[in-house]
Amino acid sequence: MELLLEITEGKGYSHVVLRGALEKYQYLSKQDRAFLTRLTEGTVERMLELDDIIGQYSKVPVKKLKPVIRGILRLSVYQLRYMDRIPASAVCNEAVKLTGKKGFGNLKGFVNGVLRSIARELPGIVCQDLWTRYSTPKWIVEQWMEQYGEEKTLQMLAGQYKQRPLTIRANLLKTTKEQLKERLQAEGVCVQEVDGTACALSISDYDHLRAIPSFREGLFQVQDVSSMQAALLAAPKAGDYCIDVCAAPGGKSLHLAELMRGTGFVEARDLTLEKVALIEENIARMGTENIKALQMDATILDEGSIQRADVVLADLPCSGLGVLGKKRDLKYRISREQQKELVILQRLILDTVCRYVKPGGTLLYSTCTVHKEENEENTRWFLAGHPFVLKKEVQMLPGMGLWDGFYIAKMERSK
Repeated sequence: MELLLEITEGKGYSHVVLRGALEKYQYLSKQDRAFLTRLTEGTVERMLELDDIIGQYSKVPVKKLKPVIRGILRLSVYQLRYMDRIPASAVCNEAVKLTGKKGFGNLKGFVNGVLRSIARELPGIVCQDLWTRYSTPKWIVEQWMEQYGEEKTLQMLAGQYKQRPLTIRANLLKTTKEQLKERLQAEGVCVQEVDGTACALSISDYDHLRAIPSFREGLFQVQDVSSMQAALLAAPKAGDYCIDVCAAPGGKSLHLAELMRGTGFVEARDLTLEKVALIEENIARMGTENIKALQMDATILDEGSIQRADVVLADLPCSGLGVLGKKRDLKYRISREQQKELVILQRLILDTVCRYVKPGGTLLYSTCTVHKEENEENTRWFLAGHPFVLKKEVQMLPGMGLWDGFYIAKMERSK
């Protein structure tokens, strides 16, 4: 409940809050940590649906409930709806005890009554609206319907809730994929091949990453399969000079450096010292030498970089609507107005960093969203006013295979 309140009331990001808790409570059993993760993530990602159900049984509107009571009800209804190994009686009893423990003894009867009514009638409870059923803000559902049609929208909505293994990229400077697979299996990790991406594996059935020796030794980097396509499509040649302008946490930058087999050089740039430190941590763990992290603002022209780079990778800030299955609270934070502001920022950065590309060099633009104005429309705007030619364009949609929602446009400087 404290984690949930930190996310919903304190505005902490769910993946950051949960990661911090799991690092703090590493002494918990694997089963307890899995329960903590499932209950926190599940409650956040299903919040609109849970509120709709609570609202059908609470005389007090959900928005007017005290945050602690609202949190207790949300957690409890999620367990009733989606965690069938927990008896309804246990859910209700724990909720009532927690209500008293948090100083709301006068509301124990209210919490008990609402939950027992929901538990009794749960099989017949229906959320009428598509956006509450899939717990995705109405404006996002409408935007997807307009841009992708009903069939793909339903696939993307359902895709948020698919259980997927974690994908990793083998550090081919230190090991081979086959050696890494054998090593992970020896460490008790379940490993599977990933079709279509030679450097990728998926892993499951482990406690936490830092407990895996091969992770600490830098034999692999956690990275989504769709994200791996950025460096693979950029295809740097041996000896190339590459600039990644918004690089944190550094996965794509490290991939570029690795693809050059230790030759050439990659500058991994980002806005804040905190982000640079995160990149440096990954560089040190992976043991990669042909790369350096720098603090730089991508919106400000770096005169010393003009027409020097063979590859500029611009994986830019975006609305993130392709990764809702991982950043579960993002859909509640983003708005149409923020989307429009992001389009302006993306164009400003593209207009600036394209000047770093040599004639014949590559500019690779990518985002982790499915919003066409941030993706295809931005690329069309850019090509209309800059000396670049489109070489390849890919829009990956969430809910279809292992992919996150991810957009890539590879462009070559013509003069």
